[in-house]
Amino acid sequence: MPDQLTWDWGYCLEIAPELARAAWISLQAAVLGMLLALALGLAGELLRRTPGPLSWAARWVMEAVRTTPLLVQLFAWFYLLPSTGVQISALTTGVVALGVHYAPFVAEVYRAGIEGVPESQWDAARALNFKPAQIWCHVVLPQALPPVIPALGNYFIALFKETPLLAAITVMELLQTAKIIGAESFRYLEPLTLVGAFFLLCSLAASRAVRCMEARLARPS
Repeated sequence: MPDQLTWDWGYCLEIAPELARAAWISLQAAVLGMLLALALGLAGELLRRTPGPLSWAARWVMEAVRTTPLLVQLFAWFYLLPSTGVQISALTTGVVALGVHYAPFVAEVYRAGIEGVPESQWDAARALNFKPAQIWCHVVLPQALPPVIPALGNYFIALFKETPLLAAITVMELLQTAKIIGAESFRYLEPLTLVGAFFLLCSLAASRAVRCMEARLARPS
């Protein structure tokens, strides 16, 4: 027992390659899931602002997704998709589940940014006979996105910290790999500590990147 509580650098080097492969899977899931959430969130917010049944459908879907647990959604995607004839890998399923789950939260961030654009900007764009697509791409979104970068960064960090849930659908992400390594060697100190350090460092790096992006976007052209 004492040996199991003594830090062993040699053992760390031995398990490092396996943990690095699992860490890459976790990073892929987080980055791809967030990119999907950004795209779906923007699409959902635009649909929510469209008059007619599309607006009602977008509101209902986003509310349903936002008020159900991520783990339930993971199981639904993993077990129900094959029954419809759609065959995708467990990692792809996890990316889709993460992206869809966080899309409604991202949509709310977009909404706050869009509503922060002064009405005079909309009126000026219409007065210049801008088309709706031009208003959104050249007037509204360039002003709406910079202020919400910190909130989007927070959601990325939150999504990244939830990647261990992908183990529930057989994705060999970082924490699950560390648990298996610990079970095989009966040494949990090193693998779990390395996992915690990895998440901490990546979260700090993401926070720093968000601050740099925010500062860069805040500079006048």
